[in-house]
Amino acid sequence: MSRQEFGLLITKHESFLMQLAMKLTRSFEDSNDLIQETYFKALKSSDKFKEGTNLKGWLYTIMRNTFINAYRKRKNQNTFVDETETNFFLNSNQIEKSSTMDSLVDREYLMKQINSVDKTYLEAFMMYFNGYKYDEIAQELNVPLGTVKSRIFLARKKMMGKLKDYH
Repeated sequence: MSRQEFGLLITKHESFLMQLAMKLTRSFEDSNDLIQETYFKALKSSDKFKEGTNLKGWLYTIMRNTFINAYRKRKNQNTFVDETETNFFLNSNQIEKSSTMDSLVDREYLMKQINSVDKTYLEAFMMYFNGYKYDEIAQELNVPLGTVKSRIFLARKKMMGKLKDYH
């Protein structure tokens, strides 16, 4: 199927995507942006879509993941709007030295505790933490999918045990 044919096929689900986008964003403009981004990603990944599978569900997943990623990105941005006439954008990267030192000590302690976990568990956990999917980790480490899931679970459990007294 050509991209043009695929594009026509996905636009048949526009009303469904509009309803979903409005539920997620609660804003007409943001929902239009989300739909546009969903269409773009769907067309870009059209070769990954398998004919005969649920196109509506595939588009739903793309839209939901796009919305979640945008939400996380906005949440992590530390930008504030100054309500004066000129509307400057101010970055809140200005942190007191004492809190920076505390976070360095905390980070060192946390990394020491994390690195004390058995390497077989830690390797799978760190790959998952860095954004790899379970099946990608299984393929990379050449182990079954269930092994990857149990290693990540056990790594979390061991780290939580080591950090239970940490305030």
